[in-house]
Amino acid sequence: MSGLTLESPVRTLIATTALLGLLAAGCAEPEPEPRTGPGVTGTTISLGVLTDLTGPFSATSSIRIKGYELFFGELNGRGGICGRKVELKQRDHGYDVNRALEGYFALEPEVLGFVDVTGAPMTEAIEPDLMQTRALAAPASWSASLLGNPHMVVVGTTYDLDVINGLDHLKRTGAIASGDTVGHVHVDSDYGRNALEGSEFAAGHWGVELVAKPVAETADVAAQVTELRAAGAKAVVLSTSPRQTATAVATAERLDWHVPFLVNAAGYDPSILDSPAAAAVVERVLVVSAIAPFAADAAGPREVAEAFRRTYPDLEPTGSVDHGYAVGVAFAAILEKACAEHDLTRDGVLRAFQETGHVDTKGLTGPLRFSLTGRPSSTLSYITRPDPATPGGLAVVADLFESELVKLKGTRAG
Repeated sequence: MSGLTLESPVRTLIATTALLGLLAAGCAEPEPEPRTGPGVTGTTISLGVLTDLTGPFSATSSIRIKGYELFFGELNGRGGICGRKVELKQRDHGYDVNRALEGYFALEPEVLGFVDVTGAPMTEAIEPDLMQTRALAAPASWSASLLGNPHMVVVGTTYDLDVINGLDHLKRTGAIASGDTVGHVHVDSDYGRNALEGSEFAAGHWGVELVAKPVAETADVAAQVTELRAAGAKAVVLSTSPRQTATAVATAERLDWHVPFLVNAAGYDPSILDSPAAAAVVERVLVVSAIAPFAADAAGPREVAEAFRRTYPDLEPTGSVDHGYAVGVAFAAILEKACAEHDLTRDGVLRAFQETGHVDTKGLTGPLRFSLTGRPSSTLSYITRPDPATPGGLAVVADLFESELVKLKGTRAG
């Protein structure tokens, strides 16, 4: 008798089907290689960092770079983007425009885009060439004037919306009310003028008397604080440099003037807590920020804190590491979208940027959306207070939130 059974045809059919499946898999079209542009090889994607490592913002910049390194190190450990490792190419401009231009023109042919451009004057200087070369850049700034530029990745709330959210916090906690006078000392620059737009908008809607005091970026602000005390201000907004913030608060202490100071994140540095003004800063200052402080109790900041302590155990952390990490998350999301479209050219990355509708930074910022042209990527802010006992120097007073007035401003802008 034959060894065949009734099951043999079935088994033969299964085996044949499996073989055909393997053959089909072997003949399947491979994933197409993406089109590529400057800064992209078969194994790497290069991004530029044009920053200040030897000038007035060197402390902040160096810690922010640690945030980039943490994020992209983790990303590369997962395989990178499109099978390519992301590498950073740095140039120091020392906060000098001519050095920034020199560094930019050296980096530009070698990178796909810029994950960091530090300094408003430097950003303004390279902006025309960015438009020509089609490179995407993330400036270390939250100025609303950058929102209309399709090459600028502004990660988080703009200065004006931060001020509105901060003033809303002061109003809800009873520090200011309709009919009160509020002062605003601001540097006469894009940063300061944009922040002032926020206090002007809030004052107009709440019936608050606003007294604005523009100052040069290197000016002493003691006289302006003295004038605001004489005007009876119940609170002061500071959109200044960290040094000017310390001077303003120390002046209030000397005048025995106990009012809250609401400070844009760009106007605060933890080194203030090592200055003679430290005690007064702890007592009077609130910092409003688009980026989480280092000690924020959200998933993203917790992950960053753990990675930072593990990787840089001998460094003092600040919120700048969270800033760098958040920019890395945003830039990588854009590159991943470009990879999915098989287009790692600069035009492909620009299209991906304009089509990126949601980036979850796990609380490092509010959810980011870049697909609304001319609008901020987020409208949520943290309210924090200086605290020497808190890692990073800032403790959370209010988690990410959005004032109803910010919603109204956004509606009118739309």
